[in-house]
Amino acid sequence: MAFPHLQQPSFLLASLKADSINKPFAQRCQDLVKVIEDFPAKELHTIFPWLVESIFGSLDGILIGWNLRCLQGRMNPVEYNIAMEFLDPGGPMMKLVYKLQAEDYKFDFPVSYLPGPVKASIQERVLPDSPLYHNKVQFPPTGGLGLNLALNPFEYYIFFFALSLITQKPLPVSLHVRTSDCAYFILVDRYLSWFLPTEGSVPPPLSSSPGGTSPSPTPRTPAMPFASYGLHHTSLLKRHISHQTSVNADPASHEIWRSETLLQVFVEMWLHHYSLEMYQKMQSPHAKESFTPTEEHVLVVRLLLKHLHAFANSLKPEQASPSTHSHATSPLEEFKRAAVPRFVQQKLYLFLQHCFGHWPLDASFRAVLEMWLSYLQPWRYAPEKQAQSSDSQPRCVSEKWAPFVQENLLMYTKLFVGFLNRALRTDLVSPKNALMVFRVAKVFAQPNLAEMIQKGEQLFLEPELVIPHRQHRLFTAPTVTGSFLSPWPPAVTDASFKVKSHVYGLEGQDCKYTPMFGPEVRTLVLRLAQLITQAKQTAKSISDQCVENPAGHSFLSWLGFSPTDPNGLYPANDLDEMGQDSVRKTDEYLEKALEYLRQIFRLSEAQLAQLTFALGTTQDENGKKQLPDCIVGDDGLILTPLGRYQFAGQMVALCSRDDFLGSFCRYHLTEPVLANRHLLSPVGRRQVANHARGPRLSLRFLGSYRTLLSLLLVFFVASLFCIGPLPCSLLLVLGYLLYAMAMTLLTERGKLHQL
Repeated sequence: MAFPHLQQPSFLLASLKADSINKPFAQRCQDLVKVIEDFPAKELHTIFPWLVESIFGSLDGILIGWNLRCLQGRMNPVEYNIAMEFLDPGGPMMKLVYKLQAEDYKFDFPVSYLPGPVKASIQERVLPDSPLYHNKVQFPPTGGLGLNLALNPFEYYIFFFALSLITQKPLPVSLHVRTSDCAYFILVDRYLSWFLPTEGSVPPPLSSSPGGTSPSPTPRTPAMPFASYGLHHTSLLKRHISHQTSVNADPASHEIWRSETLLQVFVEMWLHHYSLEMYQKMQSPHAKESFTPTEEHVLVVRLLLKHLHAFANSLKPEQASPSTHSHATSPLEEFKRAAVPRFVQQKLYLFLQHCFGHWPLDASFRAVLEMWLSYLQPWRYAPEKQAQSSDSQPRCVSEKWAPFVQENLLMYTKLFVGFLNRALRTDLVSPKNALMVFRVAKVFAQPNLAEMIQKGEQLFLEPELVIPHRQHRLFTAPTVTGSFLSPWPPAVTDASFKVKSHVYGLEGQDCKYTPMFGPEVRTLVLRLAQLITQAKQTAKSISDQCVENPAGHSFLSWLGFSPTDPNGLYPANDLDEMGQDSVRKTDEYLEKALEYLRQIFRLSEAQLAQLTFALGTTQDENGKKQLPDCIVGDDGLILTPLGRYQFAGQMVALCSRDDFLGSFCRYHLTEPVLANRHLLSPVGRRQVANHARGPRLSLRFLGSYRTLLSLLLVFFVASLFCIGPLPCSLLLVLGYLLYAMAMTLLTERGKLHQL
């Protein structure tokens, strides 16, 4: 592409916009590479905002740009390879960023598209806690609308890149896209590996001219002394935006300004959607949700957490200990030590709390679960791998991880309780749900982990009277310029203070802590163990029925019809995979989960035996269960959620038939909207939640006074014609069957016309 020497840069922008419509993707990218190489920054800065938006899409989600979230190498190899090469951290687009960075250009970013808590804080003229926003807020001119951030080119590029995961519309249901194969996911991984290296240092900015390197911005933004890297960063005193100051940073820290910026932007855009105040309000059952993440969003956050653990654990042993801190430590090493507790912990905790409390009770929660478990196990991403024992026993968690466990106590304990409450409301006969219980139990049953968690709880519950020299000190998070690393001599009391600071910093001063190893949680664990035992029996019963009598013994058997699908005995949520293999998997997962729970909470075999005996189910001489799933309550047997829908499989099978019987059953049993089963976003699930409860038979109308009075009136009129109650009932049934058959035919015919 040959461009004449233009006097007005706007001609370059107009030419590129025209090419974006008329030229193929590969040719456009080749032209952009030449433009970036040939044109000076003075002309390139006018096309930069348009180019960024054309790649990542508009902030309002209307323009999708290059649609990186759907671009896959196996589906579109040519476009995929071109896009990845262009956007690589060492590619042409980043060369453009550094070329503009050298000239100190600024670009306006609207505050209205920032995450809710940040936007609200800035609009209230209060400076957010994150140093990412310091000295960047621009007030609108007189008569102007909206607030903006003045961002340098690197910040502007990363802001758009991170927000494209949030602002773009959820992927269509018809697209079966594997997130880990998409260009966006792989680019996140490449950027993390480049700017947060586990080996060596961050590569210097690429030179825009032969033989040179691009200078770093002046000053480094955000300007933040490394001494302030501590546990948390929220301040007791809210700083007004008018008090923004420009602080020159240590020149040595220039080498990691891009690393800091990348991490802070990712954390702010992906995790900072809930503040502590908002989280406390969300505990109310009447609170409305403000932001709901998707599975894709959660998977990308998990990738971030896994890399951060690897990044932090790449510290050399002599650098990892706080006692070895010295002025000779490089900024990158300090950043590795501070990255997780300083930037991630608080926002991740609130993010997980929201997901645990509001995510749908279905198998899609597995994405959230694995993200949580990845954060809880930093030892999995340490360079030194613990040897697996010869008898295939799980690895013992080293004592070196005790500080991490203690300073992340709520991540282990409170979220575990949150998972227990979810598990008690799910159908554990489902292999997917059984697998989630197994995964959590397996992680917490790792040798020495439960002991470290219990030790952390003891430190938190330690009476303050035994620490007289800091008895009157408030347990609050440090300010942006403060630190918790004050020299307190006793190591044990220092650990106690850190644990209390962690808990109060995340939950507030008036939090009510429920010990994971206390009586309340133990009661929940025993209830879960009872449900696991019950689900194992149900799975065995289903397996026996599948083998001996695939037709089942349902309340519909008197019709003389049986499900044609031998898998129809299972509830609708796993109809597509229920079978002998799935039953065996369920039994295996639940059996191991029960054993792991017994190890974690030191349950005795006698307690588990009592739970099995107390199920209250009756069996006939052949060992078949006659009652649906239930538990023993104060007033006798109580149906479980599974027990209420234990015949759902037969009903779904009948409703799925293509003959008249299927139409007849669909008319009466309220067929679910099966087309929405594979929605990736919980938002979509909530929109159809009221319509996707599965087929069911409702007899509530029989309890209506209107129905009873109508029947009495019919019987009275029939008696006047010498028709007794029994013949009258038969006539009513026959009349209804004729009416229902006619309505079935009309309904099906109407659907055909709609198609």
